[in-house]
Amino acid sequence: MVTISSITEFHRRHGLSDPVHPLISLFRVEDLRFINDPMWKQYSLNFYCVSLKKEITSKVKYGQQYYDFDKGLMTFIAAGQVQTLEIPEDDLSKGSVGTGHALLFHPDLLYGHPLAVAIKNYGFFSYAVYEALHLSEQEEQNVVDIFDKIDQEIKYIDRHTQEIVLSQIDLLLNYSKRFYERQFITRKAVNHDLLSKMDNLLTTYLSDSAALKNGPPTVEYLAEQLALSSHYLSDMLRSLTGQGAQQHIHNKMVEKAKEYLSTTTLSVAEIAYQLGFEYPQSFNKLFKKKTDLSPLEFRRSFN
Repeated sequence: MVTISSITEFHRRHGLSDPVHPLISLFRVEDLRFINDPMWKQYSLNFYCVSLKKEITSKVKYGQQYYDFDKGLMTFIAAGQVQTLEIPEDDLSKGSVGTGHALLFHPDLLYGHPLAVAIKNYGFFSYAVYEALHLSEQEEQNVVDIFDKIDQEIKYIDRHTQEIVLSQIDLLLNYSKRFYERQFITRKAVNHDLLSKMDNLLTTYLSDSAALKNGPPTVEYLAEQLALSSHYLSDMLRSLTGQGAQQHIHNKMVEKAKEYLSTTTLSVAEIAYQLGFEYPQSFNKLFKKKTDLSPLEFRRSFN
């Protein structure tokens, strides 16, 4: 599986100029250029993608379901989630996959802002949701207006840019929540696949002090909760995401650590204990391995 780590890398793979801001970009879908590349069989992005697309003929598999573009215009992809892109030959020959807008933003852009926590509560980023969002003409214009404001702001970066841009993203996600609740008001929550269930288990475990009491979540714990063997869980995750269950757990723990470091005054040792580590040095080692920064270096980046 191919992981696209940065927004700059995404731009270069698709024939776009480098973004002005490394943690956020907004572009027209028709400006993307696609080639017949094996990476599209299974890939993930280390950042969020919110798009407003029309005339889409390609198929996107998100988790274990195909994204249904016939139901609407907007799609929401969370950081680290697995996708498959099936591009028709006609689209490859012209190098384009439709029209519209796409907003990319890295999770690190959110740290230090309430949105870093709030974004986890938006269910439309889940694998369990695979229908595109339908919009009325007025709702579509509201979204385009927000995109335009973000686009204007990220062209000229100053010390106010992040706060203004995040307030617009917050507004965009709140609108989207309203639209989704309207769209699915009579629809039962179905098709919660294994990846979604496991992510929910990890989020709950790391948020309700279970790690502090019982230690870090284990592959065996997750497998038991999902009624699977630990070997089967790891093998299936590796086939879907390119990572085993232990790597997935570590990624979630580092994500939670970033939240603590940017939104609380807990010491590094206290955060380590909250995540279930017996020794803070073990936490420091994992965090450094995953981010190339020590926890303190990461925290200082917000001061």
